[in-house]
Amino acid sequence: MSVDVEAEQTRTDKRVAAILVSLALAANNAGAYALSIVAARLLAPGAFGELSSLLAVLVIGVVPAMGLQTVVALRVARKPQDSGTLLALGLTTSAIVATIGLILAPVLVFVLHLDSVVPALLLAVTLGPLTLLGLFHGLLQGSGRFALLAGLMSLEGAGKVGGSLIGLLIGGDATGALAGTAIGSYLVIFCGWILCGRPRPRKAGWHAGEVLHAAQAMLALVLLVNLDLVLARHTLPATEAGEYALGAIVTKIAYWLPQAVGVLVLPRFANGDDRRRILPAALAVCAALDAFVLLVSLAFGSRLLSFIGGSGYAASTMPVWPFALAGSMLALVQILLFSRLAAGDRRVTVLMWTTVVVETVLVTTWLHSSAAQVVTVAACCAGGLALSGAVLELRSRRR
Repeated sequence: MSVDVEAEQTRTDKRVAAILVSLALAANNAGAYALSIVAARLLAPGAFGELSSLLAVLVIGVVPAMGLQTVVALRVARKPQDSGTLLALGLTTSAIVATIGLILAPVLVFVLHLDSVVPALLLAVTLGPLTLLGLFHGLLQGSGRFALLAGLMSLEGAGKVGGSLIGLLIGGDATGALAGTAIGSYLVIFCGWILCGRPRPRKAGWHAGEVLHAAQAMLALVLLVNLDLVLARHTLPATEAGEYALGAIVTKIAYWLPQAVGVLVLPRFANGDDRRRILPAALAVCAALDAFVLLVSLAFGSRLLSFIGGSGYAASTMPVWPFALAGSMLALVQILLFSRLAAGDRRVTVLMWTTVVVETVLVTTWLHSSAAQVVTVAACCAGGLALSGAVLELRSRRR
């Protein structure tokens, strides 16, 4: 009887963890959507496109945080680690990322057609704390402390999105929004340090190979999630790029909706038997959740744009369902990527980067005469990558 009670308690704990993480992610995503909606309504289409492209670059810039989180979570799940040693790794990684961001700030001014270098510098300053935040996520995720992880995620949303909203309302432009993001991010990492037991950095091995491999794979994924928005900003007229930024919100909805699945299954992917057993169910849950988003986008079409962005987009005829399809495929790609990273498979990185190159070449050299063309390329590339990842997974199981 005691065994049955213990098993039931374990199942209950897993359900509670799933609910808490799902609620935290939902709150974060709702905050991000709220930021996009407020920005779309307060700013002109051109200014909204500028802010959206800067936030997309910020997401790309925190990829090392995602790689760091993945490596730390898998290492902690396999074997208890010294948090002080891992903190030293996180501090070093965050310092490197922030430095690179400062160096590349003038490049962003040119690529995104910014009027000032200040927003780019603010973005670089924000990269440091957000990278370190990945370490704290990984420590909590790998050790299965999902309640604390959910709490940290909630604080992250309040700090980043809340800071951005306050900065946007006060400053009225991208500079004000990014200044608020920076201040909120530094407050969040202090909270993360406390939740993880206030570790002190200790010198030890750097695990550079693992972090680099995971970071470059995650970079390719995040690029694919945001690359079309950046390419649209660079190739389309300002007004059309603003419409595209609104459509990209639907992509983010489809991509972010199943995020809790990846958070919960990643530590279990550290064990090969668990990974092979859990992966099909994880993919099925992601597909079921995103089927709803795709159906809604098909049913309402371009009316979703005016619902999200206001009456200024009521005349838009841009199709919305390809955005939902692209995000849905990328959600599946993320689960497959986690599985291959846990297995130490380097081939998946080649697939990811090949897709990035193909999408970039197609949009910049050929298919950029309309927003519909750009998003079609993004959806096709994401679908091809999901299919290729599934084939790679099946082949690995037959060995």
